[in-house]
Amino acid sequence: MKKTLTLILIAIITIGSIYALVVYIKMDGFSFAWILNFLLMLFVVFFTDALKSPLASPYYNEKGWEQRGKIYEHLGINLFRKLLVWIGWEKVIRKTNPIEKNTNALMNLYYRTKKSELDHLIILVIVLGFNIFVAFKFGLIKSLSLLILNVLFNLYPIFLQRYNRPRIKRALNLSQRR
Repeated sequence: MKKTLTLILIAIITIGSIYALVVYIKMDGFSFAWILNFLLMLFVVFFTDALKSPLASPYYNEKGWEQRGKIYEHLGINLFRKLLVWIGWEKVIRKTNPIEKNTNALMNLYYRTKKSELDHLIILVIVLGFNIFVAFKFGLIKSLSLLILNVLFNLYPIFLQRYNRPRIKRALNLSQRR
C-alpha cells in the first residue's frame, strides 16, 4: 500500500510540475525542452526507484538484429561515448558508481543498465509526445529543440545501455564461472 501511494504521489507531483512548466515557459523554446528533460529525469528516477522492479522482461535481452552492438556502432555510439567522456559525465558516474571487479558489482551494474534504459525509455516517450504536440501547434522548426535533446538525452543513452549490457553479461558469466 505504501509503495502504491508513493508511486501515485510521484506521478501527481510530476504532472503538477510539468503543468507549471507548460504554464510558465513557452513550449516552443529551447529552455522548455531542456527543463522538461531534466525535470522528467528527476521524477522518473524517483518513480523507478520506488517501483523496485526486478526488470526481468525479455525486452532487455540482446536481440539478433543488434549484431553484438554493430548496429549501435554504425549509429555513432562510440562518438556518443567520447562525448560523455569529453563533457565529464563518465567521471561523475564512475565517482558515484565505481566499477569493481567482483560478481556482485557486475550484477549491480547489469541491473543498473536495465534501470537506466527504462528511465530513458519512459522519458523518451513522454518528450516525444510533447515533441509531436509542439510540432503540430507551433511548427516543425519550433519542435527541433525537443527532438534534438530527446535524441541526445534519451535515445542515445538507451542505445548505450543496449550496447553495454551484453558485454557486462559476458563479464558476469565469466566471473560466475570462477
